[in-house]
Amino acid sequence: MTLFHFGNCLALSYFPYLITYKCSGLSEYSAFWRCVQAGGIYVLVQLCKMLFLATFFPTWEGATVGGFDAVGELMKATVEVADLCGLYVVMVRMAGRGEFKVMVAGMGWATAELITSRFVPLWVGARGMEFDWKFIQISLDSNISLVHHLVTAALVWLRSRYDLPHTVSTVVSFLLLLSIYRNFFSELVEWSFVNGGWAILGVRAAYTAVQALVTLSLFVRVTA
Repeated sequence: MTLFHFGNCLALSYFPYLITYKCSGLSEYSAFWRCVQAGGIYVLVQLCKMLFLATFFPTWEGATVGGFDAVGELMKATVEVADLCGLYVVMVRMAGRGEFKVMVAGMGWATAELITSRFVPLWVGARGMEFDWKFIQISLDSNISLVHHLVTAALVWLRSRYDLPHTVSTVVSFLLLLSIYRNFFSELVEWSFVNGGWAILGVRAAYTAVQALVTLSLFVRVTA
């Protein structure tokens, strides 16, 4: 039962990434090492974010609302703008069409996050003696994160274009703002719901789906 549960969690977490890599055509362009480079920049950005938070935003001692430190979490979420800068650097350093740049940057970023933040919890926890839905939720959340990072990469690429109409540019900027504060809204939902693991997952899925549909329509409009 232990190995079966662990295998299910790994399959739910990693197979969608493999399928996306194969079906998107990245494998045909031998983009593996480019994705690895994007993942390396992800790790560097996260280290810089941790150093920045530890230096300029130490543990916040301000007022909390029912145990939720809104100001502290908001400050942490604001630092997520570094991810946008990192994705921009990845795409600027890469030659190719916009679709290729978006897929490489998004896949590399999402895969690096999957390995660094979810592999250890699954390896340590999912091999336990008892079944726990928490690890299924972690696995499903990794799929939502894959879509989220692909969408964010597409938005960064769109925002870097100089030929965008003003209305489209405004919508893209708003969507990027939503991407930055995604984790803050997730923390807010987690505080609002008691034992709301599935509720948080549902909110993240709906949040990402709406953002993805709007971004896709804008991307098709610009590249058509």
